[in-house]
Amino acid sequence: MSSDPHRPRRQRSAHASLAAHGEPWVWLTGGALSLSVAMIVGLLGFIVSQGIGTFWPRPLELFEISDDRRALGEITAEEAAPDGTRRRLVRTANFEITGRHFEWLADGEVTAVTRPPQATVVERLEGGRFHGLPLRVLKGEETLAEGDQAFAEFARLHPDVRRRIRAVWQIDKQDRGILQRRLRAARLAVVSAELSDGRDTKAWQKAHADEEKQRREIDGAEQVLNEQTARLRGANEGLGFEFATAGGERVVLPLADIVRAWQPNRLSLAEKMGVYASRWGEFLSDDPREANSAGGVFPAIWGTVAMTLIMALLVAPFGVLAALYLREYASRGPLTAAVRIAINNLAGVPSIVYGAFGLGFFCYVLGGSIDSLFFRPALVADGQPTFGTGGLLWASLTLALLTLPVVIVATEEALSAVPNSMREGSYACGASKWQTIRRIVLPRALPGIMTGLILAMARGAGEVAPLMLVGVKKLALDLPIDSSFPFVHPEREFMHLAYLIYDVGFQSPNSQAAKPMVFTITFLLVAIIALLNVTAIWIRGRIKRRYVSQQF
Repeated sequence: MSSDPHRPRRQRSAHASLAAHGEPWVWLTGGALSLSVAMIVGLLGFIVSQGIGTFWPRPLELFEISDDRRALGEITAEEAAPDGTRRRLVRTANFEITGRHFEWLADGEVTAVTRPPQATVVERLEGGRFHGLPLRVLKGEETLAEGDQAFAEFARLHPDVRRRIRAVWQIDKQDRGILQRRLRAARLAVVSAELSDGRDTKAWQKAHADEEKQRREIDGAEQVLNEQTARLRGANEGLGFEFATAGGERVVLPLADIVRAWQPNRLSLAEKMGVYASRWGEFLSDDPREANSAGGVFPAIWGTVAMTLIMALLVAPFGVLAALYLREYASRGPLTAAVRIAINNLAGVPSIVYGAFGLGFFCYVLGGSIDSLFFRPALVADGQPTFGTGGLLWASLTLALLTLPVVIVATEEALSAVPNSMREGSYACGASKWQTIRRIVLPRALPGIMTGLILAMARGAGEVAPLMLVGVKKLALDLPIDSSFPFVHPEREFMHLAYLIYDVGFQSPNSQAAKPMVFTITFLLVAIIALLNVTAIWIRGRIKRRYVSQQF
């Protein structure tokens, strides 16, 4: 009996011991971490699963419909209809014939479904996709091949057709662009002479004579380019591919308008992977078309990476210098505390406010001043500002300002983590304050500074609202870096993947076809940001390993 009163005390002692060790909080914090990881993995998994399969060639199915219609297309979605039956969303294409790109087909109205082996998917430069059954390949009125041989003849002819089209594009974009820049430079020289000396001076007469000479030379070069492009286009003239649609119409598609074609019901796994790789290659390296819902996104990839790197190069020195002053030089007091509070508050300002500031200050004030001082002839001749409007430079500066608080706070934390004993040891050896900061403090704080820069890059690369005001554009095929002097053009507007997601998802005339493209662009944006961050983390790791052995 004497031992019974001690049992509840031991039980209470055991419970108190568990509470003292914080075991309930271990489960709570571990559960919160697991939930967070599951949410992140789930979101990324959903984006990857939706985006990575966009370019996989799906089978074409021929639907016999109860009202004596036929539809040829690929199934993109299935769901339960309001009456409890199943219905399928079929991409029928052939918009110029049917007036729609997609059609819902309920099981009750479909009488038969087959997969014709000769069913063909055609991607065109304009007009969207085309689905049909190949009949023959034509050259004018002559039939080159028909029946089962038609697609093989198309596959033989089409690479040369595409090569000639690319040659025409190269001439129009590069060679004609060079001529136009030469003519514009001559015209600006005339305007500059007018603004500086007036019409009656020798400088104006010389500039005007040079312009006339340039114009004659350019007219001759234009004639040569016109002959080249006419010859290339003439070689493609008359080549066509005739199809029969599911509704019985006969349509001839010019081979010059076809980007690629494949017969998904006949493809082997290796051939499907070839089509898949070809479409991904076009997506990563080509210019967009069809209101950005088809083609490639190379200008947007270039603009996203360039803007992010320029932003990082601009924000890093300012953020580090500001944090160095606050941490190492500024005395503690109400003013310093107020500055820190202001910096923390700036991190919570909506990004559109930074965009409005960038438009007003960078574009209108700084850009307008630069135009008045250095680009007045261009302003008079073209009637448009050069730096006084949105561009890559102003967008990078705006996002650098937006992410500056992140870098300052992270740098201050990294500087405070360096032990004071290392500073004191440096002072004891006779080093000055700046020598101590440069050789002792900064190298050991660099991993933390890199962490802040990684966070800044991750935030800046995904911003959309400020970019809509200070430089991003729906379609900008001229890259800010090219082969024309001065080779770097930071004043040019650019494309951005984050804005492209908004444009394709909400501004596209064909929303159903744009939906998978939205996930693909999102997947690409996440992959680029991850690649930039992994590179920065790798650099941070090397810096940390270099100095970890010297810490004590």
